[in-house]
Amino acid sequence: MLFSTNLLAIVGAGEQPSLSPRKLCLFNTLTGSALRELNFLTSIVAVRLNRKRLIVVLRDKTYIYDLNSLVILETIDTVPNNKGLCAFSPGSESCYLALPASTTKGSVLIYNTVALQSVCQIDAHRSPLVAMIFSSSGTYLATASQQGTIIRVHLVSQATESYSFRRGTYPSTIYSLSFGPCADVPEVLVATSSSGSLHAFLLGPAIKQRRKPNRVIGSLIPDTLSDAFDHAYHHILHNVVPACVKSHVRIHSIDNISSAPGVSGFRASIFIITRNGYFREYSLNVTKSNECSWSLEREVNLLDTVSNDPN
Repeated sequence: MLFSTNLLAIVGAGEQPSLSPRKLCLFNTLTGSALRELNFLTSIVAVRLNRKRLIVVLRDKTYIYDLNSLVILETIDTVPNNKGLCAFSPGSESCYLALPASTTKGSVLIYNTVALQSVCQIDAHRSPLVAMIFSSSGTYLATASQQGTIIRVHLVSQATESYSFRRGTYPSTIYSLSFGPCADVPEVLVATSSSGSLHAFLLGPAIKQRRKPNRVIGSLIPDTLSDAFDHAYHHILHNVVPACVKSHVRIHSIDNISSAPGVSGFRASIFIITRNGYFREYSLNVTKSNECSWSLEREVNLLDTVSNDPN
């Protein structure tokens, strides 16, 4: 769905001819009518859209459409992308699209869907990518590889610059990433993984610290590695979901708080939905002194809700 509008993009799973995985239907939820259907020769593996562009990802091609006219603006030939991995900037100004550039290592192609030209290629990881997402302004891109031990945040305008956070020592599959909603410097990046934990990385303090590097450590270890060893900006909530249950995470909002005179910080509202049908809302409270607390605000079994609905 396009933000909070009534425009919904639907792709079938193939259970019946009218729900073909090769057909995309743009649907108006207010009127209950189909606005347009787009047909493709092969299955659609991902769809992304913002207020300017519609992105349709196939296994070896990606199509860029003007959202208003639905005219094809560009077709990008890609490496095999069976899982439909991509990231698309939600803002209408930058309109960056990120696609895997290799099947053997974690390289990312950044494409400007307004100027219709390649911006850069970032060699983000040694192993293939499994997750990536842009910040709301498109300034930053977060990536994770199959190894899942390091999550990197790249400044798109300087493709070789990155901030690295160590998720853990042992490999784990990163299921989902989400930035905080701030358009300038996102305060938080969160991640869920096959370990069942929820990880929060504080970007604001990390980026400020990066601007004032430790000269002793910096002389021994490159910045992108030294940042990865700093656990001060990493907060973990264990056993959020059962291990290996796929989940999707989003930071819904971030608010400044003042819990006591002279004590300030922020509260992040984090939504998680799992493949086994649960919705959970967590609050992450962080003070300026980096003290952290988590709380479960809501938990809903969506499958029970649907089965108990008399309609």
